[in-house]
Amino acid sequence: MRVVAELPHPECKITIFSMNQKYIVKFEQGTFEQSYKLAELDLSGGGVNDVFEIIDEEFIQTVIARFKSMRSDFTAAYNRHQY
Repeated sequence: MRVVAELPHPECKITIFSMNQKYIVKFEQGTFEQSYKLAELDLSGGGVNDVFEIIDEEFIQTVIARFKSMRSDFTAAYNRHQY
């Protein structure tokens, strides 16, 4: 797996990897991460530029909202098991 690109964003780290005819887009925020896999064959032929088009600001905002939900879910689960 090799890093193809890193996209700057103030709220999360975005890294695009290439591996086995797939692009993997990984978002990281603190201890949480989300990843999305895209087959190269599913793209229109522009390679990583197609991935850049998919990762628009609207999508990034849904990812950030999901991070908030993930953090809330984890905190609730953690708190239920505190003695």
